[in-house]
Amino acid sequence: MGKPSSSTQPSTSRAKVGRSLTPISFVHAILEAYNRRAIDPAKVLAQAQIATSTLSNPAARITAAQMERISGAAMQELDDEALGWFSRRLPWGSYGMLARASITSPNLERALKRWCRHHGLIADDLSLQLSQAGSVATLKITENRDLGGLREFCLVSMLRNVYGVACWLIDVRLPLLGADFPFPVPAHADVYDVLFQGAITFDAACACIRFDASYLELPLRRNELALQQMLQHALPLTVLPYRRDRLLAQRLRQALGHHSSHIHTATSLAALLNVSVRTLHRQLSEEGTSLQALKDEARQARACELLLSSTRVIKQVAESAGFRNEKSFIRAFRAWTGLTPSEYRKQSSSSRILPQA
Repeated sequence: MGKPSSSTQPSTSRAKVGRSLTPISFVHAILEAYNRRAIDPAKVLAQAQIATSTLSNPAARITAAQMERISGAAMQELDDEALGWFSRRLPWGSYGMLARASITSPNLERALKRWCRHHGLIADDLSLQLSQAGSVATLKITENRDLGGLREFCLVSMLRNVYGVACWLIDVRLPLLGADFPFPVPAHADVYDVLFQGAITFDAACACIRFDASYLELPLRRNELALQQMLQHALPLTVLPYRRDRLLAQRLRQALGHHSSHIHTATSLAALLNVSVRTLHRQLSEEGTSLQALKDEARQARACELLLSSTRVIKQVAESAGFRNEKSFIRAFRAWTGLTPSEYRKQSSSSRILPQA
């Protein structure tokens, strides 16, 4: 089975974003991608506030926020979401495409199998496979070529990526039974407890994560609007452990969808969710969104639903979606979709039979 690490208890799993836990070797892996492309990484290092002295210290660590910043900036500057791991680039938006291909699945099992299959179409340097043996599900990586010095960073990132997306799709912190890695115990083995929060094994036959197979039957709880929001701030799914109790944004989405617009003030929503107004705004900011963005998202969802499922005139749709007048509604809707409400309605299937309002 391989050699377990000396620390398998997730004692650091509650670490705050501000603590420096991410090994500097992961940053060096990103810099290797810059070196291969002969591009100066000074800009992304400055954006992430990573000093030269930090780079020269092999024992140095950076915060999750710094890792998120340098990864996101590098992916865009290199136009490669794989950060140099593979023999060909994965242009910006590749993983969003995988998420879109998976989000219409009826359950987690189908979603993960689609992810694995479609990933093989865009990058054949490694293969992802989901299997089940009794009550244990395993998501395994098979390496199809030598990944060289990027091997650790690639395998860790790949597993964290699909694991984070899986948790997000079902809105559950999926507990891992274990995570295996086919390389010796690194000096920064403690960070694996933060990233995977399960029994970690090194010197294993392959890279994989294992979890209770019953989770495969859970239905997905995300829609296209949620996906659009997530893709704007997707990196925390890879960098940070998924914490359902931190998802104030999701609880707010539910509140905005189930309660009338007269309670949609910061004060009333904070009271409904049992938090202070200050905590409401702070935690939403930590989750990469804002109250106004969530209110706009809810109004857009309501407007789209009414346009496609009723024959209400545009003015009535505007009022129901919480707008004071038709003109401001049309302006906002065009900003959201690029279309006027009437144009959006016309693009729906001509065979659709609209019920009376």
